[in-house]
Amino acid sequence: MDSQKLQEPLNEIKETIWLLANDCQGETQSLLSVLRTLESLHREIREELFEPSLPNTRKALYNLLRDIEETGGWPYIERMKLQDYLNKLQKTL
Repeated sequence: MDSQKLQEPLNEIKETIWLLANDCQGETQSLLSVLRTLESLHREIREELFEPSLPNTRKALYNLLRDIEETGGWPYIERMKLQDYLNKLQKTL
């Protein structure tokens, strides 16, 4: 699919998820559920769709990796570190 055609539905999905998360504001368990769902979806797409679509030649793989670096890097879902959480908790005490 053309990246221009892809951007519109992706923006709609992003907006829907943001509205859902915003509705859960202040509800830690609900927000955690949203984050877990996004992480699970990320893993499923990576394992079931992205990895099988990887090129099978060195040149094609090199071109893909170069394109990834030039267009924003590797997608990553950051996890909050326990130490960061404890530091935030300590500041509130």
